[in-house]
Amino acid sequence: MRKIYVIGIGAGDPDHLTLQAVKALNHANAFFVLDKGEEKSDLIGLRRDILDVHVKNTSYRLVEVRDPERDRRTSDYSPAVDDWRRRRADLYERFIAEDLGEDECGAFLVWGDPALYDSTLGILEEILDRGSVTFDHEVVPGISSVSALLAKHRTGLNRVARPVQITTGRRLAEGWPEGVDDVVVMLDARQAFTRHLDQDLHIYWGAYVGTEDEILVSGRLTDVSDRIEELRAEARARKGWIMDTYLLRRD
Repeated sequence: MRKIYVIGIGAGDPDHLTLQAVKALNHANAFFVLDKGEEKSDLIGLRRDILDVHVKNTSYRLVEVRDPERDRRTSDYSPAVDDWRRRRADLYERFIAEDLGEDECGAFLVWGDPALYDSTLGILEEILDRGSVTFDHEVVPGISSVSALLAKHRTGLNRVARPVQITTGRRLAEGWPEGVDDVVVMLDARQAFTRHLDQDLHIYWGAYVGTEDEILVSGRLTDVSDRIEELRAEARARKGWIMDTYLLRRD
């Protein structure tokens, strides 16, 4: 039976990979990579760097496929995401069925950790439910962007006997979560932190964490909010995309 590895490769630094991840990389015959266009071509470059550093068998195949575009104009967020994931599932299914032999191993290289804000595991379950192709799969955890961010800022995720919540910018824009004082925010295209300047908050912010383009800012939100907005705008204009994460901590 075909074997699929879903490998967490960290936030961008080749040194983020675990020994388990390196072993899995060296078992794979083919790696599946989504091409997100010219603006994000350096993401494929980072994956190639990881393979160059850690894979000893140079006979592996790299299968690159253009990532389907998600409809960002519609106000119906969930249906748009469902359609996008379905079209991704079609591509993943084709890779497994056509690019892998019956006794070969394939691998998906997932940024951060496959269990945190990533769709790969759900898509593979959908493919198995379709029943057109069978495979075994194994998940290799990785260093998430959250872990990498907090390590860079030398702070912990939670405080003693107090909960922490991980959410999105879309949710934070709707209001501060109830019952928590520590909130990690991912996928924040709206810069939702600017809507909470009336609270006594400390922010630990980072973009492109673990890469050569890494940017870090921390401090009282009221003091550094404008600086983060400026840095974020400059970085996005320079690279054409941005990946950032932050922790908001209420005193």
